[in-house]
Amino acid sequence: MLLLHVSDIHFKAPDCLDPGTDPERPYRTRLLQDLRGMVADLGPVSAVLIGGDIAFKGAPEEYQTALTWIRELAATAGCPDERVYVVPGNHDVDRGVIRRAPSTQNAQAAIVRAGDAERERVFRTQIRDPDTARALLSPIDAYNEFAARFNCQVFLPDRLYWKQDLDLGQGIILRVHGLTSTMLSGLEGKNDQRAALYVSPLQTVLDPVDDVVNLVLCHHPPDWLHDQDDVNDAIIGKSAIHMFGHKHRQRIVRDPNYVRFSAGAVNPDRQEPGWLPGYNLVDVQVRGEGRDREIFVEAHLRQWQSNPDLFRPVLTAERQDVHHHSIRFPGHEPSGATPREIDERPVAALTADAKIGVPPAQHEANLGEAAMGDASTRNLVFRFWNLTASQRREIARRLAIVEESEMGAPEPERYGRALIRAGERGLLEDLAREVAQREAANG
Repeated sequence: MLLLHVSDIHFKAPDCLDPGTDPERPYRTRLLQDLRGMVADLGPVSAVLIGGDIAFKGAPEEYQTALTWIRELAATAGCPDERVYVVPGNHDVDRGVIRRAPSTQNAQAAIVRAGDAERERVFRTQIRDPDTARALLSPIDAYNEFAARFNCQVFLPDRLYWKQDLDLGQGIILRVHGLTSTMLSGLEGKNDQRAALYVSPLQTVLDPVDDVVNLVLCHHPPDWLHDQDDVNDAIIGKSAIHMFGHKHRQRIVRDPNYVRFSAGAVNPDRQEPGWLPGYNLVDVQVRGEGRDREIFVEAHLRQWQSNPDLFRPVLTAERQDVHHHSIRFPGHEPSGATPREIDERPVAALTADAKIGVPPAQHEANLGEAAMGDASTRNLVFRFWNLTASQRREIARRLAIVEESEMGAPEPERYGRALIRAGERGLLEDLAREVAQREAANG
């Protein structure tokens, strides 16, 4: 399975709104050209993992431009739009909202001021209260509008992070955990300080289920977090593949039990020292059987050079183009699962208990979220968000999948819950039919 890992794209308004005067555009174009050549050699990408900082100041118009380019990126990679996954970064936080909202400042400050022994309890209290939860999320409203089409939006308290499954074959799944490191980002409307952010144990359960390989995608690396030691220990102990952004430094760290990638920014600030745009292509396979199973990783780290302008490989210590690494398979004994037969029927033919490509192990997790995780249903989610606001409202009303108490919530939360509820209630066939009818009406 080939994964494309990018981060820190930094679509900055007003520059990004006019392609003819956007000084960052040529680097993104060169990246697409380089990626096209890599895909010709390696084959199509199975998933695009974007590690945050899609925008520069969290403005809606920045996401509109970003979405166009991300769809172009996915098409170049040979990856369907519904296999794009995103997490928020600090530049996806609108600091102006925080400066203007005492309620957001107060909610963040309550968590920051809590002592280490009390912080988890206070954090849990803040995200469970409807008013403070709304205050904490308001700085990423524009991000959530963008992320909803990828089913990666954040809403509280039950979707502080997301998880989605990808099929590695041989009865093994790759479970991607998209962590949110930005709940305290922009504290008091200011720039983030190292070790001032908080992830909490609520996001690092990372249940080490049999026949599941955990992958963590997060914008901030642990050393930027207040709870850095706890987060780092949890990630190392329960996940085999780690992907971070934020630092604009391209790195790979290899350990017998994991491999960790730091993404080079797609568009770092051209004035910053060590300015080097980059991206990663990571091929993940499971090899061997029984106790001899291992996760085999082949990583291509691509980095910018000037004069001539192109992307080139980041070499290994042995001066090789490809970084090879084997990781001991998590757990001790396989479950004995045999390769699954994939049901190729369209979404309209599915029930809540029989989804395309949903491995059995996934049903041990949150069933509502799992129901929305397979490729065809994610495509349905993407299509749902491409409808007009009135059409989405119409469908939700006809299927009765929005609760009265949710009517005042922002759309990403309201319909995010509604779509999960549709999966829980076995209404995906009806949802697919309703979406198709409105697509036909739209021409």
